[in-house]
Amino acid sequence: MAIATPGAAPADAPAVLSAPIRARRFGGGSRRTGRRGGSAGRSVLQHLTPWFFLAAAVGLLLLFTYWPAVNLLYFSVTDWDGIDLQKNFVGLDNYVQVFTDPRIFSVFGVSLYYFFASFAQMAAALYFATLLSFSTRFSNLFRGILFFPYLINGVAIGFVFLYLFQPGGTLDTVLSWFGVSDPPQWLGNPDVVNWSLAGTSVWRYTGMNFVLFLGAIQSIPHELYEAAELDGATRWQQFWAIIFPGIRRVIGLSFILAIAGSLSVFEIPFIMTGGANGSATFVIQTLQTAFSFRQVGLASAMAVVLLAIVLVVTWIQRKVFPDEKVDLT
Repeated sequence: MAIATPGAAPADAPAVLSAPIRARRFGGGSRRTGRRGGSAGRSVLQHLTPWFFLAAAVGLLLLFTYWPAVNLLYFSVTDWDGIDLQKNFVGLDNYVQVFTDPRIFSVFGVSLYYFFASFAQMAAALYFATLLSFSTRFSNLFRGILFFPYLINGVAIGFVFLYLFQPGGTLDTVLSWFGVSDPPQWLGNPDVVNWSLAGTSVWRYTGMNFVLFLGAIQSIPHELYEAAELDGATRWQQFWAIIFPGIRRVIGLSFILAIAGSLSVFEIPFIMTGGANGSATFVIQTLQTAFSFRQVGLASAMAVVLLAIVLVVTWIQRKVFPDEKVDLT
């Protein structure tokens, strides 16, 4: 038999934990539980954090884009004049008038001037982008000169070219140096005004296409040019064999932007002519219908038709010229 020392517990007695040990042991379990709860809360917060950042952008998009679009659809089936609180439902009458009234739908012919001018714009931008993508003296200066017009406000450009095209203005003075004594009325002649306005748009937007093309060309591996030079390829052959296939997607994007832009031209003709002399575009006609003639319902239908045409033309373009993966290697 073991002899117990004074003050010691018997050998077969259950162990009794001291108060500090009990606190550490049982308190540790609560800390682990709290730690698990805290990690779960942080995990939920981490999953929700991206949505918090997206909430503001999505909210602004819904408030300033999609909600006005819904109101536009609603106004297009009413006869609202923009002032009266009462809006009478008229169904598809506004849409029928858009397609049957020649004064409304015929203005799409003006967009053809800007559409054909956009090809000259893309051709000039592609030419300068290709030229300046190679080693050229003062290339950075020329890049800035080409891109600078796109940075200028459209209103300022309109006033500048308004003085350029006025009778006896800068353009007439320059032409007189070359013996042109009777220049046409650039903004007063219905046969010339749309070409003048389209030329102004070409000058303004060439810089945007130039930057797109230049960035796409510079993304092509330089080793391809070196291999082509070793094979004796000329610059023209390098363009058709390397550059053009490599930037085909960017050219398709520019083509889509050209179509959408030609259908929705507004700033230049509105500032320079106000739509006079047969220069009114569909957007100008829509604004005049809404604010000059107080036919907001009809103008809303015109805006919906314009949106539908842009979407359909874009869809057709994507089907006819689908995106293809370009592999130059």
